Amino acid sequence: MENVIIREIRKEDNPHVAKVIRQVLTDLGVPKVGTAYADPSLDKMFEHYDKPKATYFVIEENGLILGCAGVAQLDNYEGNVCELQKMYFLEAARGKGVGHKMITVCIERAKEYGFDACYLETMPYMEAAQKLYTKMGFEYIDARMGDTGHYSCPVFMLKTL
Repeated sequence: MENVIIREIRKEDNPHVAKVIRQVLTDLGVPKVGTAYADPSLDKMFEHYDKPKATYFVIEENGLILGCAGVAQLDNYEGNVCELQKMYFLEAARGKGVGHKMITVCIERAKEYGFDACYLETMPYMEAAQKLYTKMGFEYIDARMGDTGHYSCPVFMLKTL
């Protein structure tokens, strides 16, 4: 993974990003309701993140998008907390350190935006992801924060920035 770059999403990336996310969710057997799979924003990620204090990144190798993630204000939450959103990598990119790089980029951007903490939701069986989140300073919390609409994601984590 030598020619890997992380960059902000472009409008022309939309169909590729939607395909990557749906492919990963299908590969992992994630429910299609109550998860990111059903999000209307999936086909328009560039537009969805084209707002203040929000950025979506793609990870690209030789022109192919292998993964993505973003940060934005946590939905339906009053505090100064962002959410690490829609972080997914195709199988070819997993276990090669790109997740660590992507989270680092997202956290740096969240700090630039002045957020106090970063929240995420995930699935119980996404153990490799949880191990990475813990390594990156996220801690398990007991209850959901805000309301992302992802009622099928029962694992909650938070990192103070």
